Amino acid sequence: MPLSPKELQEIRAELEERRKKLLVAAKAQLNSDMGLDRNEMADENDLASSEYLLSFELRLRDREKYLLRKIEDALDRMDKNEYGICEVCEEDISPGRLRARPVTTMCIRCKEEQERTEKQYVDK
Repeated sequence: MPLSPKELQEIRAELEERRKKLLVAAKAQLNSDMGLDRNEMADENDLASSEYLLSFELRLRDREKYLLRKIEDALDRMDKNEYGICEVCEEDISPGRLRARPVTTMCIRCKEEQERTEKQYVDK
Protein backbone atom coordinates (compact mmCIF):
# COMPACT_ATOMS: atom_id res chain seq x y z
CA MET A 1 0.00 0.00 0.00
CA PRO A 2 1.59 3.33 -1.03
CA LEU A 3 1.91 6.34 1.23
CA SER A 4 -0.93 8.81 1.42
CA PRO A 5 -0.14 12.37 0.28
CA LYS A 6 -0.27 13.47 3.93
CA GLU A 7 2.21 10.76 5.01
CA LEU A 8 4.52 11.67 2.15
CA GLN A 9 4.37 15.34 3.13
CA GLU A 10 5.18 14.47 6.77
CA ILE A 11 8.16 12.34 5.77
CA ARG A 12 9.40 15.06 3.40
CA ALA A 13 9.21 17.61 6.21
CA GLU A 14 11.15 15.28 8.52
CA LEU A 15 13.84 14.67 5.89
CA GLU A 16 14.17 18.37 5.16
CA GLU A 17 14.52 19.10 8.89
CA ARG A 18 17.19 16.42 9.29
CA ARG A 19 19.03 17.80 6.25
CA LYS A 20 18.89 21.30 7.70
CA LYS A 21 20.30 20.13 11.06
CA LEU A 22 23.12 18.22 9.36
CA LEU A 23 24.04 21.25 7.26
CA VAL A 24 24.00 23.56 10.28
CA ALA A 25 26.23 21.14 12.20
CA ALA A 26 28.59 20.83 9.22
CA LYS A 27 28.89 24.62 8.94
CA ALA A 28 29.60 24.88 12.66
CA GLN A 29 32.32 22.24 12.32
CA LEU A 30 33.90 24.13 9.42
CA ASN A 31 34.09 27.22 11.60
CA SER A 32 35.77 25.36 14.47
CA ASP A 33 39.49 24.79 14.46
CA MET A 34 40.14 21.05 14.12
CA GLY A 35 43.86 21.34 13.60
CA LEU A 36 46.32 19.93 16.06
CA ASP A 37 49.03 22.27 17.18
CA ARG A 38 51.90 20.08 18.32
CA ASN A 39 53.36 23.04 20.23
CA GLU A 40 50.31 23.16 22.50
CA MET A 41 50.52 19.47 23.44
CA ALA A 42 52.17 18.84 26.80
CA ASP A 43 53.39 15.38 25.90
CA GLU A 44 52.98 12.46 23.51
CA ASN A 45 49.96 11.17 25.41
CA ASP A 46 48.13 14.47 24.89
CA LEU A 47 49.02 14.38 21.22
CA ALA A 48 47.88 10.76 20.82
CA SER A 49 44.63 11.50 22.62
CA SER A 50 43.99 14.56 20.44
CA GLU A 51 44.78 12.62 17.26
CA TYR A 52 42.35 9.88 18.34
CA LEU A 53 39.60 12.45 18.98
CA LEU A 54 40.28 14.10 15.61
CA SER A 55 40.09 10.72 13.86
CA PHE A 56 36.84 9.94 15.66
CA GLU A 57 35.37 13.30 14.68
CA LEU A 58 36.33 12.77 11.04
CA ARG A 59 34.61 9.36 11.05
CA LEU A 60 31.49 11.01 12.44
CA ARG A 61 31.64 13.59 9.66
CA ASP A 62 31.86 10.82 7.07
CA ARG A 63 28.74 9.22 8.54
CA GLU A 64 26.92 12.55 8.49
CA LYS A 65 27.98 13.12 4.89
CA TYR A 66 26.70 9.66 3.96
CA LEU A 67 23.38 10.31 5.73
CA LEU A 68 23.05 13.69 4.01
CA ARG A 69 23.55 11.99 0.64
CA LYS A 70 20.85 9.44 1.50
CA ILE A 71 18.46 12.22 2.52
CA GLU A 72 19.13 14.10 -0.72
CA ASP A 73 18.50 10.89 -2.68
CA ALA A 74 15.21 10.27 -0.85
CA LEU A 75 14.03 13.82 -1.55
CA ASP A 76 15.04 13.41 -5.20
CA ARG A 77 13.03 10.17 -5.42
CA MET A 78 10.05 12.05 -3.95
CA ASP A 79 10.39 14.72 -6.64
CA LYS A 80 10.42 12.02 -9.32
CA ASN A 81 7.47 10.13 -7.77
CA GLU A 82 9.74 7.14 -7.20
CA TYR A 83 9.80 7.33 -3.40
CA GLY A 84 8.58 4.30 -1.52
CA ILE A 85 9.31 1.83 -4.32
CA CYS A 86 11.84 -0.92 -3.61
CA GLU A 87 14.88 -0.58 -5.85
CA VAL A 88 15.22 -4.37 -6.02
CA CYS A 89 11.73 -5.84 -6.52
CA GLU A 90 9.94 -2.58 -7.45
CA GLU A 91 7.13 -3.30 -4.97
CA ASP A 92 5.81 -0.66 -2.58
CA ILE A 93 7.77 -0.26 0.64
CA SER A 94 5.42 -0.37 3.62
CA PRO A 95 4.47 3.00 5.12
CA GLY A 96 5.60 1.78 8.55
CA ARG A 97 9.08 1.03 7.23
CA LEU A 98 9.28 4.39 5.49
CA ARG A 99 8.23 6.21 8.65
CA ALA A 100 10.81 4.29 10.69
CA ARG A 101 13.57 4.63 8.10
CA PRO A 102 12.67 7.36 5.62
CA VAL A 103 15.90 7.04 3.61
CA THR A 104 15.41 3.35 2.86
CA THR A 105 15.44 2.17 -0.73
CA MET A 106 14.40 -1.44 -0.11
CA CYS A 107 11.36 -3.21 1.23
CA ILE A 108 11.93 -5.28 4.33
CA ARG A 109 11.97 -8.57 2.42
CA CYS A 110 14.70 -7.44 0.00
CA LYS A 111 16.71 -5.80 2.79
CA GLU A 112 16.62 -9.00 4.85
CA GLU A 113 17.73 -10.98 1.80
CA GLN A 114 20.60 -8.56 1.24
CA GLU A 115 21.68 -8.88 4.87
CA ARG A 116 21.54 -12.70 4.69
CA THR A 117 23.70 -12.63 1.57
CA GLU A 118 26.19 -10.25 3.21
CA LYS A 119 26.32 -12.42 6.32
CA GLN A 120 27.03 -15.52 4.25
CA TYR A 121 29.83 -13.66 2.48
CA VAL A 122 31.35 -12.50 5.76
CA ASP A 123 31.07 -15.94 7.38
CA LYS A 124 33.07 -17.59 4.60
